[in-house]
Amino acid sequence: MGESASITTATEPTVISSTSRRYVSGLVSENPNILNSLFFLLAAFQAVQNGYDSSVMNALNILPSYTEYFVLTTTTLSLNTASVWVGGIVSGFLDGAFCDWQGRKRTMLWSSLICIVGAVLQTCAQNIATFVASRIIIGFGLGLAGVGASAYLAEVVTIQWRPFILGFYWDAWWIGALIAAGITYGTKDILNTWAWRSPSLIQIVPSVLCIAILPFVPESPRWLAYQDRSDDALEVLAVAHARGDKSNQVVITEHQEITETLAFEKVSGSVSPLDIVRTPGNRKRLLLCLSVATFSMTMGNNVVTYYLGTMLNQAGVTDLNTQLKVNITISAWSLICSLAGTVYIDKLGRRLLVIISTLLGTIFLFLVGGFSALYGDGSNTSGSYATVAMMFLFMGAYSFGWTPLSMMYPVEVLNYSTRATGMGMFTFWSNGMGLLITFAFPYSFNAISWKTYIVNASFDVLTLAFVWYFWVETQGKSLEEVDVLMDGEKHSDVPDPMDVINGKAIV
Repeated sequence: MGESASITTATEPTVISSTSRRYVSGLVSENPNILNSLFFLLAAFQAVQNGYDSSVMNALNILPSYTEYFVLTTTTLSLNTASVWVGGIVSGFLDGAFCDWQGRKRTMLWSSLICIVGAVLQTCAQNIATFVASRIIIGFGLGLAGVGASAYLAEVVTIQWRPFILGFYWDAWWIGALIAAGITYGTKDILNTWAWRSPSLIQIVPSVLCIAILPFVPESPRWLAYQDRSDDALEVLAVAHARGDKSNQVVITEHQEITETLAFEKVSGSVSPLDIVRTPGNRKRLLLCLSVATFSMTMGNNVVTYYLGTMLNQAGVTDLNTQLKVNITISAWSLICSLAGTVYIDKLGRRLLVIISTLLGTIFLFLVGGFSALYGDGSNTSGSYATVAMMFLFMGAYSFGWTPLSMMYPVEVLNYSTRATGMGMFTFWSNGMGLLITFAFPYSFNAISWKTYIVNASFDVLTLAFVWYFWVETQGKSLEEVDVLMDGEKHSDVPDPMDVINGKAIV
């Protein structure tokens, strides 16, 4: 689009004080309490979909009815478990373009439908090939969901509620993990393949709930504005942020900031995948985004998530019922710690929260390795319990910082033109790291046993150094204000929305 057309997009909108609607459905409430509750529920359902569908494999890997049905070896165990990441890798090539083309809501719709197809196929699997295919389909759907939901929540929620809803978004991953652990514990005594088929079929429930809530929330105002639908974007901002009042000062400020910034982005670049590496600012955005994709996967959390049974065996805890109970309890503990971290996101800031999380997590993972070496033969019950305690402390430390920020920080550092593409690359990269870890760690455990934890914790030291040196603080800033940290300037002349909200400035 030429410069003249872009400048037209940035012109001041026609401000209508009326609360009448032309675009937003009547199903969408103007009550901020109702709408924020729906955003919380949408975040929860999206994350539960991902958390349940991903971590159900942890519980299945403990069940003899599953491992004996497929006669799993080290290779096929890794293949069945890691195949979900293959689907995520494939989706990473398409997510960004699809999300920018179809919009955030349609992306979430299609992702849920794809997950339903995968869940039904997994339930019906009669052989390893079908099971692996089903997990690849689920992985594709989850990858698409991650891009659509994270971009949507970042772009539509008010600046005051963004850290809590985006933080809760990935906290609720543990709700899905907890449900998966609880359901599998309940089906363990079924004396046929429905012991693992039932948890597989229940994967469709969070996907159905995701679809059910979409008619009651609006489309992203930033996506609408980029499609040259400025009036529709204004209407969404009014409904979502000001009870439908288009003349509200905060709404006018947000709308003008969005349209002016998007006009600048249209002149200076595009939503092309190549644009994400074209400027120094965009390369910095991509570096920070992919750092989260890498370190949120390599901290050691995926070992606990997917191979808890193996870890407990090495710690000397071999009883099936005990392992399943530990699986339930550690999911509940991780959820509590992630919620605590979300509460402190705006108090501590993104950077300090992750530094604390990484430092403590590294210490506890070293201790997991040390205690496994000392007490892994199971002869010392107290030593085995101490090892399990270190696993709990590690997951608590990880969940406190990395869980709430895993999907928040990337969408905050990316601007609109790079957000969908960047989150697509995030999906590709994080799933690639997940595939590497979940496929390689069984072999690592077989080859070097407890030393695996020492190697992993040593890499976490490098993670801590990177975050300390490279991460920037996005606390209290609108998505458009973050441009100052990346490009050295804000691409709009209006006051910051928080200044208008606090009465320090007017439009």
